[in-house]
Amino acid sequence: MQPFFFLLLLFTSSFIPTQSQSQPQPQNQAFISLLITQNGLNFVKNILTQKAISSIVSLQLPNIEKGTRIPMLGSVYFVLSNITIYEIDVDSSNVKPGENGIEILASGVSCNMSLDWSYEYSSIWFGPVKVSDQGSAQVQVEGMKVELKLGLENQEGYLDLKLKDCDSSVKDISIKLDGGASWLYQGILDAFEGNIGSAVENAITKKLGEGITRLDSYLKSLPKEVPVDDHSSLNVTFVNNVLLSDSSIGFETNGLFIKRNDSLPIPNLWHKNSKLPILCTNSSKMLAISLDEAVFNSASSLYYDAKFMHWIVDKIPDQSLLNTAGWRFIIPQLYRKYPNHEMNLNISLSSPPVVEISDQKAGVEIFADLTIDVLEEDKVIPVACISLMIQASGLVKINGNNLVGTIRLGDFGMSLKWSNIGNLRMFLIQPVMWTIIETVFLPYANAHLSKGLPLPIIHGFTLQDAEIILSSSRVAVCSDVSFAESNKHFLQSH
Repeated sequence: MQPFFFLLLLFTSSFIPTQSQSQPQPQNQAFISLLITQNGLNFVKNILTQKAISSIVSLQLPNIEKGTRIPMLGSVYFVLSNITIYEIDVDSSNVKPGENGIEILASGVSCNMSLDWSYEYSSIWFGPVKVSDQGSAQVQVEGMKVELKLGLENQEGYLDLKLKDCDSSVKDISIKLDGGASWLYQGILDAFEGNIGSAVENAITKKLGEGITRLDSYLKSLPKEVPVDDHSSLNVTFVNNVLLSDSSIGFETNGLFIKRNDSLPIPNLWHKNSKLPILCTNSSKMLAISLDEAVFNSASSLYYDAKFMHWIVDKIPDQSLLNTAGWRFIIPQLYRKYPNHEMNLNISLSSPPVVEISDQKAGVEIFADLTIDVLEEDKVIPVACISLMIQASGLVKINGNNLVGTIRLGDFGMSLKWSNIGNLRMFLIQPVMWTIIETVFLPYANAHLSKGLPLPIIHGFTLQDAEIILSSSRVAVCSDVSFAESNKHFLQSH
């Protein structure tokens, strides 16, 4: 995948409140947004300029053949062959997005070429005798301009890139002959300057057009989901129009968690006059990615519905709490009825965790049932169930291209849901529950959160000096990017 639009796997500025897991999220709404700023466009433009140069260097142009008449000699037939561009230099280049598309202009382009020349003529002085000569030449093209006008839009969930116009023009050409008769230099110059200029213009225009066509094919082949793990993916179907302003390009995708390999319907695009906000405190950042809290809540709903939020705890740091002897002073009747029995703690969430994001704060509210099981021979005996309400605060950061987090306990409440061993003194149990949450539940959750949510950044690009900004209902990632030259797939030009 070559040109710069791949940094643009992008996402949304319009968000709606979180919905229950029993109400599927609409496929045509956007919950993740990404905005490429002018600095970001310039960064990728510079990369692509170098890649465009590398694809044109060693480009061989078609032979040029021409007959002309030279005073004192008569008719002369010239052939230029092995015309090869071996060096290109771009003095300046600019990329300019706008409402009508994207313009890329390179000016002050110069290129050096080598070629072989040959000629033959019949002398008017010595009768029907053919005279021929050959040699090589160095050609320098200067003051060239190259302009591309591109259209980019959403077509049924895919990005459609069109080359609206591609134009190039040559200002000056100089030719230095090696070998042969030097007194024919002016004749060759007069005969071929225009032809060489046209050949260069046509070759470069054709090569750039081929690159845009390949890029368009690649864009249309991009998957509509990004795998997160064996069970879930992010729905990255593009929705709404590509947002083009005079200094940025923005895209929107659905962005919600879905089951792996679920078939995705083509979204009914709803067009709106939205403008993706840049929430960055540093306006020089190359891109801003914004994720609504609905993204995280769609993940919790998916894993809850898939019954992944249920754990049997049989090992904890304080293993004495998994024997009734450890509860003899907290729940005496449990020890009396089942003395020195091993225990399990059966933890099951009663509803999906709810993520809430506000200014400078991210939190999650979790409702769970903790059932105390006593193990007796080959039987598991549930003896009591305690309902928990856990409030935890979150810390969000970037690790590579992943959004990772940790949570810590803020507060929790508890109540007895049912008991087969009589009434329980909840104030005695509360410190034990706190310890279990701190030493068992939170470490388990943080181990999964540390794996992170992969942001849809094209392979080869890496976030750099990222900044996290929390605002009402969303997380924004403001970052520069670096590019790995080793990414051969992205750089492939043929």
